[in-house]
Amino acid sequence: MAYDFDRLVDRRGTASVKWDYENEYTGHTGLLPLWVADMDFPAPGPVLDAIRHRVDHGVFGYVREPDSFFQAARGWMERRHGWGVPREWIVTSPSVLSALSVILLTFTSPGDGVVIQPPVYHPFGLRIRANGRRVVENPLVLRGGKWEMDLDGLERVMDAGTRMLILCSPHNPAGRVWERSELERLAGMCRSRGVLVVSDEIHFDLVLPGHRHTPLASLSPESAANTITLVAPTKTFNLAGLGCSLTLIASPAHREKFEAAQSAIMGIAPNAISVAAAEAGWRHAGPWLDELLVYLQGNYGLLKRFVVERLPSLGLFALQGTYLALVDFGRLGLSNAALREKLLGNARVWLDDGVKFGRGAEQMQRMNLACPRSVLKEALERMAAALGRP
Repeated sequence: MAYDFDRLVDRRGTASVKWDYENEYTGHTGLLPLWVADMDFPAPGPVLDAIRHRVDHGVFGYVREPDSFFQAARGWMERRHGWGVPREWIVTSPSVLSALSVILLTFTSPGDGVVIQPPVYHPFGLRIRANGRRVVENPLVLRGGKWEMDLDGLERVMDAGTRMLILCSPHNPAGRVWERSELERLAGMCRSRGVLVVSDEIHFDLVLPGHRHTPLASLSPESAANTITLVAPTKTFNLAGLGCSLTLIASPAHREKFEAAQSAIMGIAPNAISVAAAEAGWRHAGPWLDELLVYLQGNYGLLKRFVVERLPSLGLFALQGTYLALVDFGRLGLSNAALREKLLGNARVWLDDGVKFGRGAEQMQRMNLACPRSVLKEALERMAAALGRP
């Protein structure tokens, strides 16, 4: 490989949520954190070079995204996903979650139903409730060890007050990359009922070899008109803290409403560093991403082999996209509190508690595989020692 993903980078002392606040969040110290969804790899070299160049200039001030920023974003989506996104569709936002809140406030009213499909990224439910909307759950189902959308169930749960569905694609934490046929049926059902789809595709670049992401809005002009797509370079290039996302809206009427609401709620002043970083990533970091995906697939392969050989009581699901593996601890017969104590107190490994993701993941933990392989090996060895005890 041209890029060294095995290199250990000490992140302690950088105010890292992942590494520096273990005692505050868990009451334990000395943990290996494999929980929150950022990577332990440095950003790609071209991105770091662009940031250094911008910092060396020394003057920041107010900026706008230049035309080259949008050209780079469009070129990336065309090359990586075969998706030709018109320039007029693209609205910049500080983050996917800030855009989601604006969308909720703009296109739904208090008490309206918003569908989510748990187990799913937990801020969806938090944002829906915080903005006075009603969560409508359509849980994923497990068939043959594979998570699937319950599309028959979706027809049953949507009522007259359902106005929106939030799709997680690829799905976090289930690791599914949805197939075109699944997406077509979902899109058709929502259109026929007048339910707007918000498609969170922030992990759309993080699809493991052998799988392909299909943007929901790319299915047809009709699907595009009924979809608001949220993407970002932040997960792709490990820039989460810099804040930069794109809200893609095909409908002129929807776009006008969103832009007006976003401007009224927060105003938009892009970050000079994130603009430079994102453009450099889209233009020059494709080879880095290609090697990253191979490395992540290797980490998942290590996890699978280790579970089979050393932790056979645990369950795994096929990881198709994201770098977040959902691990089933249900056969251990432990309560959630006992399992957490085993992992944190005995193994000293910090995973993400499945309970927060909702129905279906109560006995599961989400494991972040975006770390050097030696860190993952150490975490698995600690887990084997702790979970092998009576």
